[in-house]
Amino acid sequence: MEILTCPKCKNNEVVKSGVIKGRQRYCCKKCKYYFTVYKLGKKIDDYYVTKALQLYLEGLSYREIERIIGVSHVTVSNWVKEFKIKKPSHADYHPTYKIFNHLELVEYLKNKELLSGAGMIITELGDKFMLIKWERFKD
Repeated sequence: MEILTCPKCKNNEVVKSGVIKGRQRYCCKKCKYYFTVYKLGKKIDDYYVTKALQLYLEGLSYREIERIIGVSHVTVSNWVKEFKIKKPSHADYHPTYKIFNHLELVEYLKNKELLSGAGMIITELGDKFMLIKWERFKD
C-alpha cells in the first residue's frame, strides 16, 4: 500500500475526506489541507517503446507497427515526436516483414535463395521473432 503525504507540509498523517469529481479527497491532520491524488495514467513498458522506435527506424509505417506490437499508431507517432527520431531515407528499398516462432525462423534461414539479394535484420518480439527484409523497388 502506498503511503500518502500532504503536498503542503509533507506529513503522512492524512485521512479520507469524501470524493470530488470521482477522485478520493484527503485531509492532512497536521495542517488541515485538503487535496486529491491525481491518476498517473497507463504506463507502457519501455520495451515496447524501444521496439516501436526501432521498427520505425527500419522503415515500417505507424500502422504496421501498431499491428505488430499492439500499440496505437498515434502513440507511436507521439513517441517519434517526443524522442525527435528522424527516419533515414530508404529511397530505392522497401521493407517487408514476417513474424516467426523459433522453428519457423530456423527453417526460413536454411533457404539460401530467400536470403540473397536483400538486407535483413532479425529482432525479438516477445516470444516470436521478426525478420525485416529490404528489397529494391522493381521498376
